[in-house]
Amino acid sequence: MPIPPEPVIGAASADDAGEIWTLQRAAFVDEAQLYGDPFILPLAETADNVRRAVEGAGHVLTAVEGHRIVGAVRGRAEDATGLLNRLCVAPDRRHRGIGRALVRALEERMAHAHPGLAAFTVFTGQQNEAHLRLYRSLGYTEAGRERMSDHLALVHMRKAVPGREPRPATV
Repeated sequence: MPIPPEPVIGAASADDAGEIWTLQRAAFVDEAQLYGDPFILPLAETADNVRRAVEGAGHVLTAVEGHRIVGAVRGRAEDATGLLNRLCVAPDRRHRGIGRALVRALEERMAHAHPGLAAFTVFTGQQNEAHLRLYRSLGYTEAGRERMSDHLALVHMRKAVPGREPRPATV
């Protein structure tokens, strides 16, 4: 079987919204199973929500192999903080550095586009060890936890933008 080409990371377009939505649904099924909750936010989101995110003021990046979107991530600036969310990688393309590359590219793009950013934040479920390991390996540290339900707590993580003065964490 031929090895797929390295993914090309770039800005998503409105035409990508449907494929991103499909990818997101495939990528977050295991998260829903982990918590026994088929209504986690990434799965409850509609294709129109994804389209609005792509067309909005935030940043949406994709990783493309050939003609296939194999990863995506979103981010937006809020005051001096870059909020990252919806990192997803196609289940058959995981463990190849795509998620890491997407996060790094998004951080770089946001830091360049928003000179006032001092920190990045992200959250993930407390039981998702793979995501926690990924974010820790990228320099994020736990800033707090938020109980969402009996079975789910979100771990909020934070990372200073290199070379910029961080502000105190607020969760």
